Amino acid sequence: MNKTVNINIGGLFFHIDEDAYQKLSRYFDAIKRSLSNSSGKDEIMKDIEMRVAELLTEKQKSDKHVINNKDVDEVIVVMGQPEDYRIDDDGTESKSEPFFAATGRKKLYRDKDRGLIGGVCTGLGHYFGVDAVWIKIIFLLLAFTSFGVIAYLILWIATPKAVTTSEKLEMTGEPVTISNIEKKVREEFESVSNKFKNANYDEMGNQVKNGAERVAGGLGDVIMKIFGAFAKVLGAIILVFSAMSLAGLFIGLFTFGTTSFIDAPWQRYVEAVNYTDIPLWAFGLLAFLAIGIPLFFFLLLGLKLLVSNMKSLGAAVKYSLLAIWIFAVGSLVVIGIKQSTESAFEGKVVTKETINIQPTDTLKIKFVSNDFFSKNVYEHEEFIFTQDSAKNEVIYSNQISFEIKSTDKTEPYLQIEKLADGKSFKEANERAEKIKYGFKIVGNQLLLDNYLLTEMASKFRDQRVELYLYLPKGTVFVADETVQHFDESDNDFFNLHHSSDEYIYKVDENKVKCLNCPADENEYNDVEGGVQTEEINIIDETDSTETVTVKINGKVVTETKSGKKDKKGKLTVGSDGVIIKTE
Repeated sequence: MNKTVNINIGGLFFHIDEDAYQKLSRYFDAIKRSLSNSSGKDEIMKDIEMRVAELLTEKQKSDKHVINNKDVDEVIVVMGQPEDYRIDDDGTESKSEPFFAATGRKKLYRDKDRGLIGGVCTGLGHYFGVDAVWIKIIFLLLAFTSFGVIAYLILWIATPKAVTTSEKLEMTGEPVTISNIEKKVREEFESVSNKFKNANYDEMGNQVKNGAERVAGGLGDVIMKIFGAFAKVLGAIILVFSAMSLAGLFIGLFTFGTTSFIDAPWQRYVEAVNYTDIPLWAFGLLAFLAIGIPLFFFLLLGLKLLVSNMKSLGAAVKYSLLAIWIFAVGSLVVIGIKQSTESAFEGKVVTKETINIQPTDTLKIKFVSNDFFSKNVYEHEEFIFTQDSAKNEVIYSNQISFEIKSTDKTEPYLQIEKLADGKSFKEANERAEKIKYGFKIVGNQLLLDNYLLTEMASKFRDQRVELYLYLPKGTVFVADETVQHFDESDNDFFNLHHSSDEYIYKVDENKVKCLNCPADENEYNDVEGGVQTEEINIIDETDSTETVTVKINGKVVTETKSGKKDKKGKLTVGSDGVIIKTE
């Protein structure tokens, strides 16, 4: 069995038997002798060793594979014999090709020597067999998209640079043989030498300058064309948007402004919320000028982007439109301020009406509607325009609130507060005085209107009525189901149970209590979240013990009691959560 030797060829380690090692050493020595008079001998030998290392790597079937004579012979066949590739100084070969010529196979590398930036485009040109100029043009066009830049960077990072002579031969598809390696190295040396010998530095400077100018000019033309196309598209978008906006603005504001001249259904509602005395057509015109003039200039901008030789407006027209726009915007600001000040103050008119009922009577509270205006007591309108029975135009509204409070007086009374907004307290109070609201006391019934009326001249200024029913301690009352739609009482004092209108309430010292509400509806809350109890019967037998379980708010409470025979009782939980036994 032959001995094995570990050798380093081209930076790679190989296990090789002794006979194969001696043959490979003689092969390298023969190559060195054939290159003894060649310029760049060291560079050629380095490239040959790297190529041999690549071929030997392909022969390895595993990490423990040992290179033998057969592997070395196959490498020599591919690389050729040294005497077959001797190149004289005049550049002629002694023999044209080895008997077994290796065919070239292209590999993708970056050609840094001929590339401008990273050599990606030039390397792709070698690989696909096309002029690198076309590849550069494609990447230049794609550079205006994120894809082009990302693709170039990925290729730059992933593609290795052709550094050695073997890699440069593989990049162009030439066979990596001794003759080609030597020829390539000699050509590079001669090229560099000739450049230094024949260099005309002034001419080179001019060529570089002219080339840079051509590249910059061509790049500038491409960029200008791309930006020109983008400007055309942008101009078309701006033109369409501006034209449609102007048309819509004109139609909308024209329709809005002409309500002053025609009897439109919505005219009264628009005028009702117009707190100023400015006609609607004037407001519409100012709004059209304030919004339309900027849209008009956008329209001109779109036309200029589409039509390059379009004439511009004169300075007089521009400054005139600017002055009109400033006037319109300023007027709208003034109108807005005036509109807000028209409702800056709140007026209030208060009246009190005593409710004459016996202390032992149960007061019944109910809201009623007027069949002339609405047959549904639950209907709620913020404000509408209608006519009363005398054919007078009025504003109808259901802005009514109701609240129950306690009083130290001996008799209950109803406090009616009429409220409205205005630009001053005086005007607001005058508008509040014109609110019409009615109620009736029929026996022990308090019948409250569910609406208010005011005249058209008052316009809509958030007119509303707030009702406060003051009840002395001990007063018993019943709230009709209609009350819940208007009730805004403090829940800590009076919590109206919505589950029934037959519950009886009594005014206590600090709160109103429900006298006949179910056990699962305490006086604070009649919905989920309050104290919930389960009532059960307890049967106590003589000398016996009973365990009672009660659920309170989802928690189980267990009580064990002893008692006498035939004694029955009930276990309940009070409002404070205390378990109470009743006989």
